[in-house]
Amino acid sequence: MVIVIFRTRLKDGADQDALADLTREMRDRVRNVPGFVSIKEFLAADGEGVAVAEFETMAAVTAWREHPDHLQAQERGRKEFFSRYRVQVGEVVRDYTYGVAERRGFAPWPCLRFAMFPLGKRRH
Repeated sequence: MVIVIFRTRLKDGADQDALADLTREMRDRVRNVPGFVSIKEFLAADGEGVAVAEFETMAAVTAWREHPDHLQAQERGRKEFFSRYRVQVGEVVRDYTYGVAERRGFAPWPCLRFAMFPLGKRRH
C-alpha cells in the first residue's frame, strides 16, 4: 500500500468554484486508475487543504502522476489556484483496523465524511 498526501494553500483570489469542479473531475478520473484504492479530502481550520490517497502499488501512483488529464490539472493548479503545495509519498509500514472485519470495503462513518471545498470558502 502506498499513501500520497497532498497539502495545499490557495492563492489570493483563487476561483474556489472552478477548483471544486476540477477536484471532482480528478476524483472521478483517479477512480479509474488500476491500483487506486481511495481518496479522502479534508479542510483544516487554518485553511490548508489536505487530500490523502491510497494506492495498491507505486506503479499505480506513477500511472496517476503521469496521467495526461492529471498533468493538465497540475499545471492549472500551479497557475490558477495554489500559492504552494506539498506532496508526500510513502509506503505503509503497518496497517491495522479495529472494529472492522475486513479491510476491503471499509467506509468512513458518516460523521467523518469531509469534502475539501463544499465545507465553505477556504481561507488563503
